[in-house]
Amino acid sequence: MNSKKLKIGVIGCGGIFNGAHIYAYLDNEDVEVVAFCDIVLSKAVSTAKKFGLDESVCYENFEDLLNIEGLDAVDICTPNYLHSVIAVKALEKGINVFCEKPDAVSVKEAQKMQDAAQKSGKVLMVMRNNRYNNYSKFLKQYIADGKMGEIYTARCAWRRRRGIPGKGGWFTTKEQSGGGPLIDLGVHMIDLCIWLMGNPKPVAVSAATYSKFANSDTQADSEHAKFGEAKADGTFDVEDLAMGFIRFDNGCTMQIEFSWASNVEREIHFIELRGTKAGASTDTVDKQFKIFTEENGVTVDVIPNLPKLEGGHKLNLLHFFDVIKNGKKPDFEPIQGVNMVKILEAAYKSAELGEEVKI
Repeated sequence: MNSKKLKIGVIGCGGIFNGAHIYAYLDNEDVEVVAFCDIVLSKAVSTAKKFGLDESVCYENFEDLLNIEGLDAVDICTPNYLHSVIAVKALEKGINVFCEKPDAVSVKEAQKMQDAAQKSGKVLMVMRNNRYNNYSKFLKQYIADGKMGEIYTARCAWRRRRGIPGKGGWFTTKEQSGGGPLIDLGVHMIDLCIWLMGNPKPVAVSAATYSKFANSDTQADSEHAKFGEAKADGTFDVEDLAMGFIRFDNGCTMQIEFSWASNVEREIHFIELRGTKAGASTDTVDKQFKIFTEENGVTVDVIPNLPKLEGGHKLNLLHFFDVIKNGKKPDFEPIQGVNMVKILEAAYKSAELGEEVKI
């Protein structure tokens, strides 16, 4: 095992770093955060203080941070449109990259990231925190053991009643975010299903999007609405609901639904897999994970007794550190990110054209 501490630079010191990523760094003897960057310098300074550091290690311009000698990796937590810009520049400088989802706001930009990673020989990983949940790990092994048989279709969703993040800010400005709940929430659940299904290649998407709550002042009832900074006179030119259907090269299909605001009973995000030997589903409201299988000629519900794990964001980052420090095989490959953005881009195009779009 490599005993050298990894030197990490953080780019973007807002809610997602301080609310999720930070726990992978605090009290971690394998890494050392040596620099912080944010276009609002006070955010970088405030975050640095949590590590016992001062403003001398803080930057407003990410390129200044990338010029630090001996930097092993950067953790990118900026608005979506900057993910690819920063990642490519870092990789070109020989710096490993961990990036928040979504991978990029277009297929062209996601491809640039993959190409830069291949050319540099450095590691590029994008946040896939849901792969590290206890039920995800259990299901991955359950499927690998052949207990679900052939998985032929899936369904996933993340729908909120009122949970628009940073309304009027970058989240709801398409030029900066790339879209609404489809690109914000969809990456989570779509990726998890695809990963569990063995990473089949997407070949076609049919989708519809709606924007019905841009002018609604109803109070948010989702804890996730705290992300981003709202602007009363800001922009809202993205969807608040996306519905769709994905086809894959092996014949598998997937139904999807993602909303920031809908008149529904409750906020929930879930996945559902159907196999020839068994099925599985999750319910984040009732906090249940179930297997549906046959025992003694009868279909039964099985609720596995799973241990509680640490947060997926932390575990995902710890895996990244292990990859670049000790050469562990990465759970994520850049091509998976390219295929994800192909799905998102095709869904938005399908919604615009009103017809299925082939990938």
